[in-house]
Amino acid sequence: MRRALEKSRLQEVYDRTAGRYDRQHAFFTLSSDARGRQMVVERTVDEGDKVLDAGAGTGSTSLLAARLAGHHGKVVCYDLSQGMLEVAEAKAREAGLAGRMEFMTGDMLHMPFLTGSFDAVVSTYSLCPLYDPAEGARELYRVLRPGGLMGVAHSTEPRNTLVRWCAHVVESAAWRIPALTLGCRPVSVLATLKEAGAEVLLEDTIGVPLWPFEVFVVKKPS
Repeated sequence: MRRALEKSRLQEVYDRTAGRYDRQHAFFTLSSDARGRQMVVERTVDEGDKVLDAGAGTGSTSLLAARLAGHHGKVVCYDLSQGMLEVAEAKAREAGLAGRMEFMTGDMLHMPFLTGSFDAVVSTYSLCPLYDPAEGARELYRVLRPGGLMGVAHSTEPRNTLVRWCAHVVESAAWRIPALTLGCRPVSVLATLKEAGAEVLLEDTIGVPLWPFEVFVVKKPS
């Protein structure tokens, strides 16, 4: 696994790219990132839920969640980058959904929420840059209430050996440009959640061959 960017550097990269993040991410993933967000939210969020979007970024997933959670629901958009959250707030106001959303900056590895605080937790493409993705997944699972659902999408290794080799060659060159890679690399966290007792409801792989995404939904036992 490629060495993660330091937290301060990661924050700087995302603050600087916030204005173009949506276009850049969609371009390099051929818009499969939007499909992953839709899959996660539709299978995780119910009307009236209190939802955490961890690593919410520019709020694309949060907006989907806010629509599904409805007037009686609430979405907490939590991200390390203030610049990304400023874009998210602007999008929420434009969509008329700001009243259903709350915006907070912070570290996904050390969140200020009590254990079992949320009915649903979502995280799309935000575990990939973390220094310790497995610990990040455990922290997301911690704040999920018993019986709640957690949906995740993250970068994963291509299954085909030749494609995986090609991806490594391209990524090794691109890794020198953090504004291009955004610190993202393939990670694997589902096994960590299974060890914690999570029940897997969905597990799928989507995206372009060189840069696939793993999408999964788990339930925390009651």
